[in-house]
Amino acid sequence: MMEEKRYTPTLTSIEKAREKAWGKLLEDITTCEKCALCKTRKHVVPGEGAIKSLLMFVGEGPGFDEDEQGRPFVGKAGQLLTKILKAADISRKDVYITNVVKCRPPENRVPTIEEMMVCNKYLEAQIALIQPAIIVCLGNTPTKWFLKTSEGITSLRGQWFQWRGIDLMPLFHPSYLLRNDSRRKGSPKDLTWRDIRVVKQHLDELLEKRNGGHIENV
Repeated sequence: MMEEKRYTPTLTSIEKAREKAWGKLLEDITTCEKCALCKTRKHVVPGEGAIKSLLMFVGEGPGFDEDEQGRPFVGKAGQLLTKILKAADISRKDVYITNVVKCRPPENRVPTIEEMMVCNKYLEAQIALIQPAIIVCLGNTPTKWFLKTSEGITSLRGQWFQWRGIDLMPLFHPSYLLRNDSRRKGSPKDLTWRDIRVVKQHLDELLEKRNGGHIENV
């Protein structure tokens, strides 16, 4: 009796399956009409960046500029985020950036629990496909959502937490930094600079262990 051959997925077949799943996920996100935000949005903002990155940033939701362009963090806060990343020697194109909700809440209000619950399956699917080793939560909303806490960003920022085996660190949202321009020691900008350097150091350690220095999650 001949022994039955077992199918072993190749790296190419796994990548093709992931690309197919990613394409389906983007289609689901961009056509979603499961909450009232679909009625006021101009563009859905799924996220952008490297879909195999070890480092993922999650904000609250799209603002005016993001809704106009369909891209995350492209307004003044996004421009500041790009500068922060560059200063820490992190290339924006090498990370993945998204939000808890994918459509702009009217007047940039905080998303409701119901809106975040609807979008949560998309966020978790993104995380499952990207498989980041580090998630950086930008501001109160994603921090409270991931950690299920009532504590604010001021007391939680700069600390490492675990979320389903992923290292997670909260940082001040760039929009908060725009409203607090001081650079003196202990200011939000100074603390954020310290925090992003800690993230970069941890990322470098992971990269050295996993990929010999490459940021892609292989």
